[in-house]
Parts: sequence; C-alpha cells; structure tokens
Amino acid sequence: MKILILGGDGFCGWPTSLNLSNSGHEVLIIDNLSRRNIDNELGVISLTPIQSIQTRINIWNKNKNNHIDFINIDIAQQYSSLLNAINEFQPDAIIHFAEQRAAPYSMKTPQTKRYTVDNNINATHNLLCAIVESKLDIHLVHLGTMGVYGYGTAGMKIPEGYLDVHIKDDENQKMVETQILYPTNPGSIYHMTKSLDQIMFGYYAKNNHLKITDLHQGIVWGTQTTETRLDENLINRFDYDGDYGTVLNRFLVQSALNFPLTVHGTGGQTRAFIHIEDSMKCIELAISNPPKKGQKPIIRNQMTETHKVRELAKLISDKTGTKIDNVENPRNEDAENELFVSNKSFIDLGLKPKTLDNSLLEEVEMISKKYQDRIDINMIPCKSLWK
Repeated sequence: MKILILGGDGFCGWPTSLNLSNSGHEVLIIDNLSRRNIDNELGVISLTPIQSIQTRINIWNKNKNNHIDFINIDIAQQYSSLLNAINEFQPDAIIHFAEQRAAPYSMKTPQTKRYTVDNNINATHNLLCAIVESKLDIHLVHLGTMGVYGYGTAGMKIPEGYLDVHIKDDENQKMVETQILYPTNPGSIYHMTKSLDQIMFGYYAKNNHLKITDLHQGIVWGTQTTETRLDENLINRFDYDGDYGTVLNRFLVQSALNFPLTVHGTGGQTRAFIHIEDSMKCIELAISNPPKKGQKPIIRNQMTETHKVRELAKLISDKTGTKIDNVENPRNEDAENELFVSNKSFIDLGLKPKTLDNSLLEEVEMISKKYQDRIDINMIPCKSLWK
C-alpha cells in the first residue's frame, strides 16, 4: 500500500512512518518541520537527541528495502504543492498528523491561539480539497483527540463518536430516532480545532463521498517502538516541558531528577491513556478497515485505559521515592472528573492493549536518566494559563 504521512517527523508521525515502512508499505512523509521550529521558539529541546529528518531517513533507507521519502511542504499554506504531491505519489491512504498538537501551547498567547487555528483548520481543509481535486480513491485517517468530548461522562460511557438519540416531534407527538455526533466540549483552542475537524469530515464524507476515519486518541506515553530501538539515531522525540510534555512522561523525567512531581490542583482529573506502540497498532488497524464510499466517517476511540493524575503521581512516587507537589491548576477545568470510554471497535479488530506496567515504565525512566543532563528544570512547569 502507498501511504502518505502528513506530519511524519513528529512524536507520533515518525514512529508510525517507520512502523508502516517496516510492514512493507511505501511511505512518503510530508512535513514542514514546524515542531522543531517551536522548540527553538520555546527555548527547549527534546530530552532525546533527535537527528535531522534527512539523517533519520538516510539511516533507515540504508538498512531497509522499503525506503521512506520526504518532501518539505506546509500543507496549511502550500495547497498547490500538496495537491501535486498527492497526484504524483497517488497514495492509497493518507495519515494526517499535521496539526499543532499541544493544548497548553494553543492557550499560551494570542499568537499561539491564532497559529493553532490557522494551521490546524487550513491544513485539514486544504487536505480535504486536495483529495477531492485529485479524484483519487484515498482513505484519510486523521489523528484526533479524546478531548473533543470534554472530560465528563454525563453519567454514561462515552461512545465512539456518535450518539443515538430520540427527539420528540411536537407536531405529531412521536419520538424520532436519529444519530448525532457526540456533543463536543473542547477545553482548549487545540481541542476546539479538532472539534471543527469533525464537522469538515462529516461534510466531505456526505458531499464528496470521501472515506474518512477519525481517531480520538488519548494521552500517549512512552517514547520507543520496535523500529526506533534499532538505531540510536532513529530514536523518537521525548517532550518533558510544560507545553508539550505529556503528564506521565513528565512525571518520569521529574523523578529521574528527584524533582517533586507537579500535580495540578487535586490531581482528580481523569484522562485516557495509550502506549505509543499501541497507537501505532491502532493506526495500522484503522488503515486496514476503511469505511465505504458515501459512509459517514468512522470514529474510533484510540485509548486503552483511564487514570486520575494523582494516581499516576502516586504510582511514580511509590516506585521512585519522589515527593509529590500539588500546585495551582493553570487550566480552567473541574477539579475532579470521571471518564468512562468505549474502545470496543479496536478491541474487536484485535488490539491487545499494553497497560501501565513496571517494564514499560522502567524503559521510559531509563531514557529519562540517560539524558538527564539535557533537561532544563525551568521548562518543566506549565506556564500557559487558561484563566
């Protein structure tokens, strides 16, 4: 299969590119390297020393029969270049990672708010237009977020994208059965853009019969995969800072330095999680199970477990002896929430989840300690305020 990966240099995009290439697919990466530029803007570097995209690809291609190619295109701004690349490569599937992915960064300043909207919405809409204009039969797989649902359950398990409802017809006094998108409740500008993505996907699936899968992913933890372990120069990026570092990875970095684990508020926020290797498996399963033309977008919840933040902090504290420090929550959110989520579709497709265990945690802890001299402690706290 020919697979175009947008944002293939990023935290999820890079290991996905390697995984799909290793599985025998022909892979083309399109990326504008904006995530690396944001590192320069924030004055922070990946905990792991990541090589340039050219070096990464050269090392992979040197040892593998299935080569990866790369084109530098800003898909939010360079529509013609994107369309030309699609027409020349003629992919069977496109995986769309090319969006600014951090909620804290999206809330940092008026400039980062505007950038997140401009980049994410333009990128998605340009892609949809380009697929239509190409007239190719392409399956679009988009990496979305569990955050479109908000962080409450309304007393029920969150379904996979759609909600069956009964609406009263006041004129005929009858109940009408229908299905709607689960009501969105975004908690940041980033989550808002992902919510808007859903509307665009629904329109283009209905109006132009595009085949679209939208993956509502939980928080990704871990950093290494089977392919990135093959050579240190293939290592994935590892973000630990307050804007891009995911909570569990950040806790493990703090514990490596014996730096108190910073828990926002009570730590009663419940979040959905998935290990990075399971994320790769889910994407592969999604590619292999596309919707039919004319079918509404398939929405799959890409997560394997839920935990309260304070439970994660205690897990790491008990394991490492690191103290816990409850700090004021910079986010505008409930102090406590429950989160019950269905992930039935991936389980039915054969996913066998990796849940939190000591062996996986030890790998991340080992990486944190190995590269701890690259850590800037001042970058760990979250300084982006929702309030």
